[in-house]
Amino acid sequence: MRPACAVAGTVLEEIANFIRPGMTTRQIDNFAAERIKAHGARSAFLGYRKYPCHTCLSVNEEVVHGLATERELKFGDIVSVDVGVTYKGFIGDTARTVSVGGCSVKAQRLLDVTEQSLYLGIAQAKPGNRVLDISQAVQRYVEANGYSVVREFVGHGVGRTVHEEPQVPNFDEGKKNSPKLKPGMTIAIEPMVNAGRMEVKILKDGWTVVTQDASLSAHFEHTVLITDGEPEIMTWAKKPSASKVA
Repeated sequence: MRPACAVAGTVLEEIANFIRPGMTTRQIDNFAAERIKAHGARSAFLGYRKYPCHTCLSVNEEVVHGLATERELKFGDIVSVDVGVTYKGFIGDTARTVSVGGCSVKAQRLLDVTEQSLYLGIAQAKPGNRVLDISQAVQRYVEANGYSVVREFVGHGVGRTVHEEPQVPNFDEGKKNSPKLKPGMTIAIEPMVNAGRMEVKILKDGWTVVTQDASLSAHFEHTVLITDGEPEIMTWAKKPSASKVA
């Protein structure tokens, strides 16, 4: 899993640095396809349940699963970039919401709270804890800051396929016996947070999920390994080699 996750993290970093005002989401998806191939991997999303793009690019009120189109990004937009790669038989899955050239203070606060909720969730990914501990940590922080957690889409186990058990909600489902976390498990923790209400809907394209009230939404994700001690975040970008640094 580590090499696949490192590729995913590196591609996400490359995409984030590539995005500029005036680009279309199709141009960004094409760039992502090139970078995934350059790292010797392939998109884990393209063709998955007939998904037509290499990445998910969700703009502003779009929550997840945004399709690459001729939509031009404007200064101040926010874009959730979700990258999944298959590398040597394993999956790496990671996401980040980035601003296009900059964004409003209101939008930046949403990004900051969503990202922090991810790391608070990850901090609970320890052996002996349950998925519920992750869910509660995310929900408490998000709602304490005045935002809402999306219910319809959740995190998940990940390994040789994109979606595996257990499901990892970002909210307390009210289940007493949620799955216990054990060393060796690899899970994708991915808060999806709305600035307004929690309700979402799917557009006519059959994929793009948007907030019902047209409020902004943010999405952050890491693939995490449960160890005997502290959780290991596997989807950090690969460090450049010494020769490349020189």
